Amino acid sequence: MASPVSAYNSNALDTHISSTSRESLKMELLADVSLLPGEERIIDKETMYICPFSGAVKGKVLITNYRLYFKSSDADVAVTLDVPLGAISRVEKMGGASSRGENSYGLDITCKDMRNLRFALKQEGHSRRDIFELLFKYAFPLSHGLPLFAYVTQEKYAENGWSIYRPVEEFRRQGLPNNKWRITFINKSYELCDTYPTVLAVPFKSKEEDLKRVAAFRSRARIPVLSWIHRENQAVICRCSQPLVGMSGKRNKDDERYLEMIREANDTPKLTIYDARPSVNAVANKATGGGYEGDEYQNAELVFLDIQNIHVMRESLKKLKDIVYPNVEESHWLSSLESTHWLEHVKLVLSGAIQVADKVSSGNSVVIHCSDGWDRTAQLSSLAMLMLDSHYRTLRGFQVLIEKEWISFGHKFASRIGHGDKNHADQDRSPIFVQFIDCVWQMTKQFPTAFEFNERLLLTILDHLYSCCFGTFLYNCESMRDQQEVRLKTVSLWSLVNSKMEMYLNPFYTPESGRVLYPVASMRHLELWVTYYIRWNPRIRHQQQSPVEQRYKELLALREEYLKKLEALELSDSSPSSRLANTPNTPASSTPPQQYTQLQTPL
Repeated sequence: MASPVSAYNSNALDTHISSTSRESLKMELLADVSLLPGEERIIDKETMYICPFSGAVKGKVLITNYRLYFKSSDADVAVTLDVPLGAISRVEKMGGASSRGENSYGLDITCKDMRNLRFALKQEGHSRRDIFELLFKYAFPLSHGLPLFAYVTQEKYAENGWSIYRPVEEFRRQGLPNNKWRITFINKSYELCDTYPTVLAVPFKSKEEDLKRVAAFRSRARIPVLSWIHRENQAVICRCSQPLVGMSGKRNKDDERYLEMIREANDTPKLTIYDARPSVNAVANKATGGGYEGDEYQNAELVFLDIQNIHVMRESLKKLKDIVYPNVEESHWLSSLESTHWLEHVKLVLSGAIQVADKVSSGNSVVIHCSDGWDRTAQLSSLAMLMLDSHYRTLRGFQVLIEKEWISFGHKFASRIGHGDKNHADQDRSPIFVQFIDCVWQMTKQFPTAFEFNERLLLTILDHLYSCCFGTFLYNCESMRDQQEVRLKTVSLWSLVNSKMEMYLNPFYTPESGRVLYPVASMRHLELWVTYYIRWNPRIRHQQQSPVEQRYKELLALREEYLKKLEALELSDSSPSSRLANTPNTPASSTPPQQYTQLQTPL
């Protein structure tokens, strides 16, 4: 994970270091970097980091095939940067050979993780040409015919993260197949839909020929399939893409009949179709051959959720970055935050998911779609499932949820993030997955005891969304990952997480299997996720530790200590021999297993 900038003051640099000590300092700075397996040094250079918090800081920058690493050479100004190259969106030259002014010549680096970096170099002799060309080459490997770093590194972990999600096992956990729903392998060679997974759950009554005919009427052949079923009332969440209605208002009897089969599976009086888009956008999509379900779909109701498209979300996050990096504008903070509309979008996504969860919880089946069914649809289905099913609120269950609803169902990670691609202005880029993780964070704040995982997991996921160190988020869909042999040639992010599970566990977690979570999706109850969006600001970082949370941790440590003492006393009481053996010089014969509190934290 990229290390935050550690910059706390701006004392003057010592410019009188002797050449000998300078050389030894260079070696020390280089020796400080711990490289990953397969990571190679490409170039290092003396430079000036223009730190937005401490001013110009002299030091050395190292570029490897995985990261940009900078360390200050002045002991008074301790600055370290450790940035995965995958997090870089754009590299530009700053100034020219004739530029005047101190530190006006160098490199400007725009990152995907809410920060920018600026380095100044000496103007003489094209001193930046080599570092610019090499940084550009290794930050955007796919644009230069190079492999992503995930294919180069082969770090070994105790756990194999690729085994965390097995579709048939997950369907069995939900109680499928049953007499209303069957599992089909019609897509085993991606012939039905090249962006869907190979294993699908469909109505028991449907035949393979029906599925093919429905696929012809759905955008990208993304037919309605089951994501989740309620064990008690058998209501389901199905997901798909928009119907290809077009301007002429085409109908497809097979599609209409297929949705009726979904409704009949648990005798839902009316099937609710949640269209994530604003209605005006759905109407506009008719002009390009898309559209929405009209009155011809009997026993169905259509609800528009007014969630904006990928372009609006991209611009919203850009505005948010402008007000939080490098400096937070304190005097107009609330109005500035409101003007980004970011929390408003988060609210609408959460509100839509709450409607889905509430409908399913009350016994009504739902179908969710947006345009193509891989952005807003994934947000809504996964958040609703998180609210309805406590399994997904466990550490491993959350991994399954991401693998299932985002990765296997073809959220276009490569297009939305731009892994290894130099085209920073690509209109396909959008922070849809970041927004989903933000929504999850909002839920963990409102229900602090309901999730087995902690905030560190969410931060780790977002850091490695960009890093290209793991294969988990690479490429747009399963068929592409199979072609690129991702599971054979790269390591899963869950290998890292599940090998160090204790780092990602929430000590306040209280398992409650039947509980449905309904977060409050109002602006009064939503917060900006400061720990993520403003984490590069050292002043903000000092404020991150909540006193209440700190006190809880102290109490938990105390509780653990007392439990161990109590167990030791019980052992000594029950066994005379153990009482003799348990002297101050002899360690206790058994250590109680690690325990996690079951405190209910008030909101």
